[in-house]
Amino acid sequence: MPYQRLLNQLQTAVVILDPALHIEYINAAAETLLDNSASRLYQVPFLSLFRFTSMNPQWLSLCLHEQQSVSDSEVVLELQNQHKITVELAAQPLHSEPWRHHILLELRQVDQIRRISQETAQQHQLHAVQALVRGLAHEIKNPLGGLRGAAQLLARELPTPALTEYTDLIMAQADRLRHLVDRLLGPNRIIERELTNIHAVLEQVYQMVRLEAPATVRLVRDYDPSIPELLMQADAIQQALLNIARNAIQAIAADGEVRFRTRVLHQETIYGKRIRQCLLVSIIDNGPGIDATIRDTLFYPMVTSRAEGTGLGLSIAQTMVQQHGGKIELSSEPGHTEFAIYLPYADATAGKVKSAEPN
Repeated sequence: MPYQRLLNQLQTAVVILDPALHIEYINAAAETLLDNSASRLYQVPFLSLFRFTSMNPQWLSLCLHEQQSVSDSEVVLELQNQHKITVELAAQPLHSEPWRHHILLELRQVDQIRRISQETAQQHQLHAVQALVRGLAHEIKNPLGGLRGAAQLLARELPTPALTEYTDLIMAQADRLRHLVDRLLGPNRIIERELTNIHAVLEQVYQMVRLEAPATVRLVRDYDPSIPELLMQADAIQQALLNIARNAIQAIAADGEVRFRTRVLHQETIYGKRIRQCLLVSIIDNGPGIDATIRDTLFYPMVTSRAEGTGLGLSIAQTMVQQHGGKIELSSEPGHTEFAIYLPYADATAGKVKSAEPN
């Protein structure tokens, strides 16, 4: 088509649809965005490319039949390979031959820009919270040590063993509070890591969650058996995944579903750093979604929507994942909540070790 070379220089994805909403043309940026070639997409129904889209299907018909330009600053598209993208989308009818009764679509991916901005804000918030927690922990642990020591001395001076029941209770509660503070702070030693099969770790989580969940809850494994082993501290990652999975189980109905999914991603950005290869573990549930009022602070200590919750599980999970150079992302809407755990491969081991096939 005329101007094809010029259109291929654009950073914006351009798609032209015929009157039946089939793809007539896409430029190079659209090929990249849709993860497919122009030759394979020619005459393919545009909406069939997506497993899910937040765009109203009548939207394009309105543009075509009413000859009105329409736009949306945030459209979620899930490709058939389950990769989700968020785009700004503009559609306008074409009037000149040979494109009369065709639609010109412009798509600009915005989730990368927003994610980098959110990650930067999240880092600043987390550093502030961690500094606050460390300061409070220091102030709490010192008197706790004195309290426990005094209870031990008092127990030795008590005339009858029956009275030590009360000093034992004081010491037990002091130990519980100290353990709680230690969990907030995370490990105070260098984590020793070894190459680990992520599916072996997930299987441990799966078995523990299966014992805790109602029998009617569906637990689904969606593993990529070709995933390489990852250098990690297995106990820490297992605890992080278990905390997230337990949250999912507690959020869904008795006949709900929790899905464990693994994938390998390439050229991912984690806190502003470009990662050549990383592991993605997703824990997905079909519950009611997370209340928008706590979504931005969900990983802070003591933040929970459950009366019986401690608000520590997700905070601990994030600490452990960050100690591995990774991050946790949350997306939530009614019927679909996904915690995405990104764990980077070290360049020395990326793709060079045996596949992590489930046992």
